[in-house]
Amino acid sequence: MRIRDAHTTNVVDVDGGATLREVCKLMASADIGAVAVTGAGPIGIISERDVVRAAAAGADLDSTSVRDVASFELRTADMDDDTVHVAHVMLDHGIRHMPVVDAGQLVGIVSMRDLLAIETWA
Repeated sequence: MRIRDAHTTNVVDVDGGATLREVCKLMASADIGAVAVTGAGPIGIISERDVVRAAAAGADLDSTSVRDVASFELRTADMDDDTVHVAHVMLDHGIRHMPVVDAGQLVGIVSMRDLLAIETWA
């Protein structure tokens, strides 16, 4: 199966200048574990794990920006990538949410949960 058949196309994004509290509220209201980081500069991703690590290190949720915590050196999946290959890459690198690109443009996010669902219910 290909990533085009597995990824989430409704990408929720946040500006890099948003606070950690704002991104927490966004993730909670959308019931998601990661959001794309947009705005000036490269596209990034911030996940629940990133926020927890920052909070555990003493970050103030109201003054620390998403840009300070998000990952910007990303591995990405292409629409035509095989889902098993992407799952291996994600497992090898400890990635739970991977941006999906088409012709260099962000078009979605694939999660380990998405890939597990394919293997379980396909």
